[in-house]
Amino acid sequence: MPAIKQIYDNHNRPITYVRLAVTDRCNLRCLYCMPAVGITYLPKKELLSYEEMERLLQLLASMGVSKVRITGGEPFVRKDLIHFLWKVQAINGIDEIHITTNGVFTGMYLDQLKDIGIASINLSLDTIDRDRFKLMTRRDELPKVMDTFHRIVDSGIPVKINAVVIEGQNTEDIIPLAELTRQYHVGVRFIEEMPFNGEGVNYPILTWTYDKILRALKDNYPDLSKVKDKPHSTSKNFQVPGYTGTVGIIAAFSRTFCGSCNRIRITSQGDLKTCLYDDGVLNIRDLIRKGLSDAELSQVLLKAFKNRPKDGFEAEKLRSTTVSESMSIIGG
Repeated sequence: MPAIKQIYDNHNRPITYVRLAVTDRCNLRCLYCMPAVGITYLPKKELLSYEEMERLLQLLASMGVSKVRITGGEPFVRKDLIHFLWKVQAINGIDEIHITTNGVFTGMYLDQLKDIGIASINLSLDTIDRDRFKLMTRRDELPKVMDTFHRIVDSGIPVKINAVVIEGQNTEDIIPLAELTRQYHVGVRFIEEMPFNGEGVNYPILTWTYDKILRALKDNYPDLSKVKDKPHSTSKNFQVPGYTGTVGIIAAFSRTFCGSCNRIRITSQGDLKTCLYDDGVLNIRDLIRKGLSDAELSQVLLKAFKNRPKDGFEAEKLRSTTVSESMSIIGG
């Protein structure tokens, strides 16, 4: 199939980045992601197969997508992920492969990830206090995660830490996490809490907003300085003078970065989400299994891209249901 010129959505935003969830399963039970009892996982036959995902990424690459982020659930709970990553690495047009992981199983694969050429790893880490980690994830796995962190740093693969800030849970961890940037060349990003915890809880009033997180950082680091953000960055980034790494804040609930959004999401069951806050605009898995050709699939995708909401608030307003799904289902 001949390459298609870079596509843009109906708001003139390029579509260059896909977040692909390879599983809905996770070995942790983070309180902002799913209930303590977990969620009802999908049967394997309802998930996209690796072959279907490879075909889809090949098609998207021909349409101008050059960056892929592999997510879950926890991606490393799915068997043969490394073999799939090698397949992705070989796709013409895919220039960057990134991974988001909780780090519990990741350490054993770092040599292979480096060989594949993984561009970066985002490590979900909301606290470096073992007791709070156990409360927030409902698992006692912090030692493994910190070992993975240090091993990623030593491997040379760029790493970012993602920390969801939650009132009454880990606000006292903001500064200890930020202090990691003193010694390590790492980006620590603090994320506003979102309502995707699998219990249907909405947050009409968010206490720990972007502004409050920034105030907490500036109270401790009065000379905190702004650094230049990369194009399409979801985070606003800062640095403490003399520190090695950077800190950032992602306004995931306030949704102030929608105007430059270049990403789409594909869930493990094949739902295309052109916005984090929509409830899925079509199911690619079903279209593939109906026998649609690449040309037919591309036309369906182009139509969806040309009907994107302008921001997360519009997407949420257009939903057929209220927000109730787990982030593990959506793809982190």
